Amino acid sequence: MDTNKTINKTETNKIIERQLRFQKLLISISTTYINADLSEIDKLIQKSLKQIGEFVEADRSYIFSYDLKNNTASNTYEWCAEDIEPEIDNLQNVPIAYIPQWVDAHKKGEAFYVEDVSLLPDDGENGLRAVLEPQGIKSLIAIPKIKNKELIGFVGFDAVKTIKKYTENEKDILFVYANMLVNVIQRKEYEAHIIEQDKKREKLLLDLSYQNEQLNEYAHVVSHDLKAPLINIHTLVTWFINDHKDDFEDSDIKPLNLALFNVERMNNLIKGILDYTTVDKLESDDSKIDFNFIVDEVVKSLLIPKHITVNIQDNLPSINGNAWRFKQVFQNLIQNAIKYSDKEQGSIEIGYTDKKDAYEFFVKDNGIGIKSDYFDKIFKVFTKLESTSASSGIGLSIVKKIIDHYKGAIWLESQENQGTTFYFTFLKP
Repeated sequence: MDTNKTINKTETNKIIERQLRFQKLLISISTTYINADLSEIDKLIQKSLKQIGEFVEADRSYIFSYDLKNNTASNTYEWCAEDIEPEIDNLQNVPIAYIPQWVDAHKKGEAFYVEDVSLLPDDGENGLRAVLEPQGIKSLIAIPKIKNKELIGFVGFDAVKTIKKYTENEKDILFVYANMLVNVIQRKEYEAHIIEQDKKREKLLLDLSYQNEQLNEYAHVVSHDLKAPLINIHTLVTWFINDHKDDFEDSDIKPLNLALFNVERMNNLIKGILDYTTVDKLESDDSKIDFNFIVDEVVKSLLIPKHITVNIQDNLPSINGNAWRFKQVFQNLIQNAIKYSDKEQGSIEIGYTDKKDAYEFFVKDNGIGIKSDYFDKIFKVFTKLESTSASSGIGLSIVKKIIDHYKGAIWLESQENQGTTFYFTFLKP
């Protein structure tokens, strides 16, 4: 085999692996932010600064807030690697006149990047080089934080021990992280505002509602921002496989197929987050929905393996609601039944019982079953029974959120190796 090709393949694999790990780290941080108690925000920001700082091999990471009215900048959060001196106390109300190039780049929405501080011009005791060298900084990158098109600060990374080079992909991902920080700090600001208005009950309720809307919007923004790097990774890996499939053995291509699998897993996770946050945001009017039509459409849209039979009860009822939400319920439950089918002849049954005040539906399978210990856990976001598939672990939480939206209930009965039945109700008008 050609040595250059081997080297190129190894380097490509390293790049892909690093990008995937970076994406996974960001998803982990964003998930933590979404589920966080707001009282823990400061600790979570501090932890994420350490995680990102260590990943990009920085020696110091920090967050600054701009006060453009008074033309100053102040260090609000800081993480330092071992043996690196903190600078946060020395960097309060710093005149931005000391860093005009820095501020100009941020006002344009661009990163400010100095690969080698020693190459900066010697422009006096208040110049940029004179500000950075006493802190021992060899390289730095500072990403602007922009809120509602307004520059509010930046997140920065210092290299003290060695010069640090950043690729364009790393810069793009750091921009995603900066956007996440804007949203989570904004959540903290909303909480402080709510506390101040505690005596004004009506305004408190409005602020809580607005905060929840912003949290959903945050999930959408982060998810959309993460999609672009994923597409780039998928394109790069697919191109490499197609271009070299005749040169390598199957064992050589296996790591790249694994990379594609992980990209698919992350893409499903992003789609799940978007679907989860969409449940409460649909603005279309409710209408009377024929469940015979809805369930038939869902089944036809899914890839049903030949060994699985789907039986649908006749004369399902019609219910007032949103077609997309109802489809999500049946789609996720049927997909779940398919995924956990382990019998030579699998079966899925869909039907309902007419109760006094509600319609009680069921989706029954003869699959692997679920341990009783998991009955409550499986409806939580990002919970999966196993980690070998590309599933997002959000499907059942979407189902529960939709049923809760319609004031219904969901529960299950299951026995290991025999199958599972999910029951759920929709209230009658």
